[in-house]
Amino acid sequence: MKAPRVTLEQWRTLQAVVDHGGFAQAAEVLHRSQSSVSYTVARMQEQLGVPLLRIEGRRAVLTEAGAVLLRRSRQLVKQASQLEDLAYHMEQGWEAEVRLVVDAAYPNAKLVRALSAFMPQSRGCRVRLREEVLSGVEEVLKEGTADLAISSLSITGYLAAELSTVEFIAVAHPEHALHQLQRTLGFQDLEAQMQVVIRDSGRLQPRDSGWLGAEQRWTVGSLATASTFVSSGLGFAWLPRHLIERELKDGSLKALPLEQGGSHNPLFYLYSNKEKSLGPATQILVELIKTFDLAALDAPFVAPI
Repeated sequence: MKAPRVTLEQWRTLQAVVDHGGFAQAAEVLHRSQSSVSYTVARMQEQLGVPLLRIEGRRAVLTEAGAVLLRRSRQLVKQASQLEDLAYHMEQGWEAEVRLVVDAAYPNAKLVRALSAFMPQSRGCRVRLREEVLSGVEEVLKEGTADLAISSLSITGYLAAELSTVEFIAVAHPEHALHQLQRTLGFQDLEAQMQVVIRDSGRLQPRDSGWLGAEQRWTVGSLATASTFVSSGLGFAWLPRHLIERELKDGSLKALPLEQGGSHNPLFYLYSNKEKSLGPATQILVELIKTFDLAALDAPFVAPI
């Protein structure tokens, strides 16, 4: 890659000339001599081979090319400042990145709220979000490739903060054979029907979860696919209520009238990597996840400015 001929300081100087109305004003703001500012801009034009300013009366006005380059340079200078800020914060112990792994059944709306609140406090710290199912979350945490994990499983050897429960309900399409029975259902009614289940994304010791009594089962890779299959009439499943609210309202899914077990409410937990101490950014994110986990999904939310 060819090294840039123009420095960030030169771009800052051009910006000051334009923003403050001339060479003299820019020199005052930058605490430099006017001749130094004039030379810097002249040298820039020579290095770029493109005229950036033209003189109209006593004013220096951007050329068309200068306007385009100046606009692009503002983002460049801003990113350089952010990079310097990040280096400073890292020197103070601030993390460059927080790695978060989440069970796909946990409500995305709660995560969005927590991450939206984290953004203005992040000081450039990135969040790497990864979705897994069941033991897939546990494996990522134990591999040490996550700083935080949200799971409904009790993970041995890790302390956890309790979050809220997620309601799973047994559903099928309204025209499904189970609904056509028009009565309360027992598990023996389910045994002869197709059940749609979500595959555990863990590789080492994948777990079966919930009732798996049907003779026929289709295993799919995501909750979204399971919802699509079931709302199309292809079997029944236990699905998180928050993911199927629209289908329940529009009538493409209907809760099964089971005599027992029609719903279950697993408790979710927030875990942290026990091999490393939590940095300041991670600690802030932990508190925000816990705060927004307690908020109702339908509560009004105003994103931070």
